[in-house]
Amino acid sequence: MPELPEVETIVRGLRTVLPGRTILSVRLGKTDFIEDPVALAELLPGRRIETVERLGKFIRLQLSAGAGAKSAERELSLIVHLGMTGWLGVRRQDDPVAPHSHAFFELEDGRELRYTDIRRFGQMRLVGGDQIDAFKDSLGQEPLEISASEFNRRLAGRRARIKALLLDQSVFRGIGNIYADESLWQARIHPARLAARLKPAELVGLRKAIRSVLQRAILDRGSSISNFVDAEGQPGEYQRRHRVYGREGEPCFRCGTKIQRAIVAGRSSYFCPRCQRAPRRVRGIRGASRTS
Repeated sequence: MPELPEVETIVRGLRTVLPGRTILSVRLGKTDFIEDPVALAELLPGRRIETVERLGKFIRLQLSAGAGAKSAERELSLIVHLGMTGWLGVRRQDDPVAPHSHAFFELEDGRELRYTDIRRFGQMRLVGGDQIDAFKDSLGQEPLEISASEFNRRLAGRRARIKALLLDQSVFRGIGNIYADESLWQARIHPARLAARLKPAELVGLRKAIRSVLQRAILDRGSSISNFVDAEGQPGEYQRRHRVYGREGEPCFRCGTKIQRAIVAGRSSYFCPRCQRAPRRVRGIRGASRTS
């Protein structure tokens, strides 16, 4: 599933070609992932794309009303979530259409913004200008911008496993399974530890690790585990830097101990049992070893 670095990579690619372009028409295929397909098809033509930004794992296209827009509302936002297999990019109209392409936005420069999603677990919706702040507020804090004090406030005292909190999009937006595991390994924290039992120094180290991992992954254009490619169709390279994710049975890069996998917060979690000491009580954590 595309996480913060992958979505940021796609946004940066779209940002080089979309701002200033006007949507002329909308053509839809399967629409079960679209909140209101009729509104999408009727309200987008005539609108100008002003900016492209990332909101956690969401892509936001800010649209202003042009002369041909049917809606008088000055500002609309097209919000896109890529789900597990989604892709959003610009192609020439005569370029071959990839299988499972479900949305086509014709641009005035002769190209198309296309949305492709094999499994259709993504989302697409319109958000009015008076609702965008509420939408942003429903998301967690941006992990690359959060202050140390706010980071600690959101974790300190929480009687939940740290892996679960990192994956909770109402706590931090954009962190997913890959980068939670990579950050916890770098910070030497077991994914089943309770946040309330993390020491202040460990919280400092975890925030630093999250920022470091995400920033490096963005520079490498994300992780291409299965089918992720950027807006130009190129794969990412951060998977070459993975230290624990997907490496069960392979030696830890720090100490040589074999990487283990356990189910934490309902997700496969990879960790080094020596570098990331497990809590004493790990009931309900399938596959995790017990240590004192």
